[in-house]
Amino acid sequence: MKHRIDPTVDCVFKALLGSEKHKNLLIHFLNAVLEPPAEERISEVIIIDPYNEREFETDRLSIVDVKAKDGAGNSYQIEIQAVVHPALPARILYTWSTVYHSLIGRGESFSLLTPVISIWLLKDSLFAETEDFHLPFVIWNLKNRITLTGHFAVHILQLPKWKMSGGACTEKDRWLYLFREGGNPDADSPPEILDTEEMRYAMGIIKDFSENQKNYLRYQSRLEAESVRNTILAEMEKARKEKETALKQAEQFLKEKELALKQAEQSEKEKELARKKAEQSEKEKELARKKADRLLLLLKNAGIDPDQAVH
Repeated sequence: MKHRIDPTVDCVFKALLGSEKHKNLLIHFLNAVLEPPAEERISEVIIIDPYNEREFETDRLSIVDVKAKDGAGNSYQIEIQAVVHPALPARILYTWSTVYHSLIGRGESFSLLTPVISIWLLKDSLFAETEDFHLPFVIWNLKNRITLTGHFAVHILQLPKWKMSGGACTEKDRWLYLFREGGNPDADSPPEILDTEEMRYAMGIIKDFSENQKNYLRYQSRLEAESVRNTILAEMEKARKEKETALKQAEQFLKEKELALKQAEQSEKEKELARKKAEQSEKEKELARKKADRLLLLLKNAGIDPDQAVH
């Protein structure tokens, strides 16, 4: 290849999986990832908003995904995500819901709704706590072990977590290798894992971005746009963390201030208590003095001089 091409860059990604001309690759990808039973394998798809060169020229910061529907009426939404951020799970759920919501119009019966399957390829790991690279999600009741509906399915593919297993190579392995490691494969002499009809076909599309000047310039433009978008996201995440840190510091400061105020209040209470004790002591001393004066007066009235009695 003339230039190295990253197949996860959105224009290449959509050319691979979102082109009407190459929809055999989308069918192969869906069957590879979802691994349906033989009788339920996907054999035909309709691509919604198919790959269009102009969309990558006129809107450099658009979010590009692949949407399709199969012969059974199931809808698919496939997206590649370069930057993982805290709001990504919410975005995944939101994009799934927008596809599901679009299936019927106002006033139409809910019975017309059909399953929507979202597939997200992540260039970074969203779930660090697991080593699994393929994480399927459904709506499931843990206690009773029942599913609310079969209409919801989200598949997250964490590319950094993928490793070649010791067993036989699966079609899913081939696709994940292509997206993670196969950015510059030799279509004429591919590595063994990519030496299949479908993968050679996919590499031919990637090769076209490498050797066709117009496609390569489009790829470079999208690469730059992704860098800008990723920089913006990184700066937003940095700002979010700084804000979070500032809020924690402010919270800590308020706690320390509150503690200092309580300590000051306690100190004032202790001072007040000491003052009252001192006043009480003075009162007791004054009372004792008065008692002594009265006793002295009584003795004198009785003709007893205490000073002489002592001698």
